[in-house]
Amino acid sequence: MKMIIKSFGALLAVMMIAGLSFAQNTADVLLDSNQKLTIGGYAQIDYNQEFSSDTRSNGNLDVHRMVLMFGYRFNEKAQFIAEVEYEHVKEVYVEQAFLNYRINDWLSFRGGLLLIPMGIINEYHEPTTYNGVERPNLDSNISPTTWREIGAGFNGRLNDLNLKYQVYVVNGFNGYSGSGTLKGSNGFRSGRQKGAESFMSSPNLAAKVDYYGVPGLKLGLSGYFGNTQSSLYDGMDKSDNLAEAQADSSVVGISMVGVDAAYSLKGLVLKGQLYHASISNSDEYNAFTGKDLGSAMFGYYLEAGYDLLNAKQTDQKLIPFVRYEQYNTHQKTDGITRNLAYDRADVTAGVGYWLTSGAVLKADMQWMKNESSGSSTTKQFNLGIGVWF
Repeated sequence: MKMIIKSFGALLAVMMIAGLSFAQNTADVLLDSNQKLTIGGYAQIDYNQEFSSDTRSNGNLDVHRMVLMFGYRFNEKAQFIAEVEYEHVKEVYVEQAFLNYRINDWLSFRGGLLLIPMGIINEYHEPTTYNGVERPNLDSNISPTTWREIGAGFNGRLNDLNLKYQVYVVNGFNGYSGSGTLKGSNGFRSGRQKGAESFMSSPNLAAKVDYYGVPGLKLGLSGYFGNTQSSLYDGMDKSDNLAEAQADSSVVGISMVGVDAAYSLKGLVLKGQLYHASISNSDEYNAFTGKDLGSAMFGYYLEAGYDLLNAKQTDQKLIPFVRYEQYNTHQKTDGITRNLAYDRADVTAGVGYWLTSGAVLKADMQWMKNESSGSSTTKQFNLGIGVWF
């Protein structure tokens, strides 16, 4: 643990020594537009081929996602932002839908279906903004991209301090609605309510602060605190102590903290991210639901890339990169045995060729392994096309 934190600290120190025009996410682009109506979108088309020395696997081809985005400016202060996402051609989701009202230069109100400001990828997840065909596995298993819930709060920039901040009150994960939803293999992922007839038994807090005072460097500190939601509280007699105790057993408390850093100098691009989540009442939750949720999760990744076309006067980029990520959704357990298969490490190495700023071709190879006895390394080759406009 100390070695991991020391390694992450060393990366941040290297970043601090030196100077990025950081990518904007979809909401940023729409909010910055002066047009009455702004329309855009992004898409990701993938080919994934797993390799094994023992078995043969078919390749998987998928229109992974196609997102249509809309922004409408009512006046200089009020805007509405929406994204409609089609996944795997047949699944339809609303990724964002919120009203933003600028109160002054450093304070805006925001309410609706909001992206939780945790880490890098959850907000900056358009395929042209990150290396690799697939998003980091860390962001699927601990901070479950794309993580969005309904809520309201405030955001803004304190330019004199070189800070951007966000703070929202939102509904929490669906931890229980007739059965338990949270489990050891992917943590909170199955509990995302996504604004689809969401319910709330207690509010949660999400907040993030970004620092951009050093040229080329961006540092982020994020947090998420609260309880999961349970349908057992709905319609419960307040004097029924037995029913309340049962409902309490279907809930866990979450305290998640994230640290992220991104640095660019000429062609060099470095990124790092770290998450730690403490989960209270997991022993009672598992006993009640039959699940295997851990009492703590931890993970991080380190990534380095270099733009080989940096010296040329072009909007094209050619970036070979390598990323190492380690994540454990059973870092600690309470009342159950740790499953070493949930202690995983992945290496991804590949290249991205940006034909222009909004269109990229990607190829990479992944080596994925866990700590369970006798486990072998899974190898997967990926090809992808990404666009953002």
